[in-house]
Amino acid sequence: MKKPIPDKAEGALEYPDKLCVGTFERSSRPDAHFDQSGISLTLDRTGEADAHKSVHMHIHYGLFGEILHDLARTGRATPIDDKGNRRSVAETAGALHAAHSAKRK
Repeated sequence: MKKPIPDKAEGALEYPDKLCVGTFERSSRPDAHFDQSGISLTLDRTGEADAHKSVHMHIHYGLFGEILHDLARTGRATPIDDKGNRRSVAETAGALHAAHSAKRK
């Protein structure tokens, strides 16, 4: 986790008796990678003990594929005036596709 988050992320964890909400901004550090069984995502906000927070998620490939499918299906709903973010997501999705389509040596 060397580079800062380029934008912002928000997360919420809801229990029947408690709600935990966290915001991760540019001073936070992200890490995302593939492993044997899925993807691993970590968002880490460092700082004082009362401000430090982190989110760790591991999503198996079947669910990750379904998430990507849902994102692709709803992609056209992206507001037209949001061309910069839309282009960034499209380019990144293309890079992910190319990486997984390439033949392994």
